[in-house]
Amino acid sequence: MKGKPDYILIWIVLFLIILGILILSSASFTVSAEKFGDTFYYLNHQIFFGLLPGIIFGWIAYKISLEKLKKFSVWLLLLNLALMALVFVPKIGVTIKGATRWILVGPFVFQPSEFLKITFIVYLASWLSNRAQVFKKTLFRKKPISGISQSPKYINKTYIAFLIIVGVIGLFLVRQPDVSTLGTIAIVALIMYFLSGAPLWHVITMIFLGFSTLLVLIKIAPYRMARFLTFLNPEISPLGMGYHIQQALIAIGSGGIKGVGLGLSRQRFGFLPGTLSDSVFAVFAEETGFIGAFILISLFLLFLIRGFKISKSANNLFLQLTALGITSWIVIQAFINIGAMISILPLTGIPLPFISYGGSAIVTELIGIGLLLNISKYSKI
Repeated sequence: MKGKPDYILIWIVLFLIILGILILSSASFTVSAEKFGDTFYYLNHQIFFGLLPGIIFGWIAYKISLEKLKKFSVWLLLLNLALMALVFVPKIGVTIKGATRWILVGPFVFQPSEFLKITFIVYLASWLSNRAQVFKKTLFRKKPISGISQSPKYINKTYIAFLIIVGVIGLFLVRQPDVSTLGTIAIVALIMYFLSGAPLWHVITMIFLGFSTLLVLIKIAPYRMARFLTFLNPEISPLGMGYHIQQALIAIGSGGIKGVGLGLSRQRFGFLPGTLSDSVFAVFAEETGFIGAFILISLFLLFLIRGFKISKSANNLFLQLTALGITSWIVIQAFINIGAMISILPLTGIPLPFISYGGSAIVTELIGIGLLLNISKYSKI
């Protein structure tokens, strides 16, 4: 029976968006003025080409029939993969700093790999909800379904099929290259697969395969190896490979307990790279201090709790896995971004959800929130 959406989740996301607008207005102030002569160029662009379209598409996701979404999930994924293939077509695909990840449509540029996060989650939830009946139990179903074949041979076919699906997605992302997005998607997929009831040995072997693949990708790309070596020893080259993380740590450390004040960051003046995207947390921590950083992290933890409650209370496995996937994606991406800024994880270029600059990212995130709220209408929380 349809009920009301989770208003607590709405307030959490609203606070995150407000914080994103506030910090982006400060972080983008200098670079906007230098490049465009308009101190609010990037902020306005984020609002009109990211936030507003995101709200519209998020509303559509909130109102859409979830049964129809499940039915057409494979077509949405195939369409997304077709768009990812288009990035390699001359005059359509856009290459920036050696990465070919964007599509140019008139005056608009968007990143298909961002939308892949949501289309893949929905497809995988649909696929697993149909296949998970072969497992003995799931997080949500403690007893096996009677009359369903749960032979080891059939379970292993499901395991191989899952690896093929993730492998195909991986090929598209490695080719761009966008290994950080691949890592996020792979972790989310593994969580969804495990909680759909898969045997533990499946998960262990996948983790081994994942680390092995990551080591190969690091070894074949010098810039990835440089990031990894810098993570192991940030002081290795403070003016070279280690410059980014050193400046991020200086920014975070400068914030102290209360911060230097909104709009008063010093690191944004050409010292800290990527202040609008992957380094925006460092600017936020500098201006709001430990208190602000604690509030931001707490909001993501509250998001995690609400998302898992929605997932566990949903009335069928497809909705449970979709909610689980969306929640895991947002929180894992936040953890990776913040972890990189405080040097407990290597730098990846992953944006901070709802905070970092990027139209495609915020649109996709708000679509995910729309779906999560849609599912919450059918959850008893």
